[in-house]
Amino acid sequence: MNQAVNVSQEMLTVYAPASMGNVGVGFDLLGAALSPIDGSLLGDRVMISAADFGVNFSQVGEWAHKLPAEGKDNIVYQCAEFFLYKLDRKDGVNISLEKNLPVGSGLGSSASSVVAALYALNEHFGKPFDEQALLGLMGEFEGKISGSVHYDNVAPCYLGGMQLMLNAQDKACAAIPSFDNWYWVVAYPGISLSTAKMRELLPSQYDKAVAIDFGRNLSAFVHASYQQDAALAIEMLKDVLAEPYRAAAIPGYTDARSALAELGMLTTGISGSGPTLFSVTDDLATAEKAKDWLLKNYISQSGGFAHVCKLDQLGTRCV
Repeated sequence: MNQAVNVSQEMLTVYAPASMGNVGVGFDLLGAALSPIDGSLLGDRVMISAADFGVNFSQVGEWAHKLPAEGKDNIVYQCAEFFLYKLDRKDGVNISLEKNLPVGSGLGSSASSVVAALYALNEHFGKPFDEQALLGLMGEFEGKISGSVHYDNVAPCYLGGMQLMLNAQDKACAAIPSFDNWYWVVAYPGISLSTAKMRELLPSQYDKAVAIDFGRNLSAFVHASYQQDAALAIEMLKDVLAEPYRAAAIPGYTDARSALAELGMLTTGISGSGPTLFSVTDDLATAEKAKDWLLKNYISQSGGFAHVCKLDQLGTRCV
């Protein structure tokens, strides 16, 4: 590619929503984007404009202090550097990350930064990459942070809704129907957990019966989603691969799951590798009660929060 690529002359601001990996039932294969019902933005933003030369990077936001102090160590800087090299640009970009998601939260924090950055760069340079190519780049760059390439955060963050990972030759994922009347209560307690360390808690091999349960639950959940059978979907929305090994490593999770069931929530699970949890209901009043309980009993450190959400059907966009 060469410098004939069109360049946006305006300042672009891109928002990439938080996401739940796994969604309980679909370890590494299911993900969903989140949108708080109060209208607040739960996700990172990236601002980009043209520069004379190189990458001029800055980082702001509530969680910026948790990122590497040296700009060149930031994945957003590395995304910009990649774009300039790939397009053989002799000019540059001003690019700023507004870090609104906590690191190691189980809400797709690294995916949000990567997706916002690559989407913004692609828009700025006139869309040189199509949707599937850009999604591939997003997975590759997010994998540099999480340690391996998984699309269950980047796909819903980028495309919105609930996404099933396909890993087919020409298609990484596909949207599946969701339940419009479900409320997803998410609560982040304020602590950080390493995705890599949480993966180390999982066994290297599983019993055949567990593998069969996993396949049945996920396929039945997808079936129920297409049939819009909410009762069946809730029954199948359980994690037999990761939660049994991770629950004890998340302070207060087991107690919270029991308390939320007593409040009338339909099911509760771990968002990604934690420590954020999600809990589902089809009743707004119950969702608000659950949020209040979590704020009082699950949040353990400053910076923790709880939101009542619907799924974000828009995904990443210019704002």
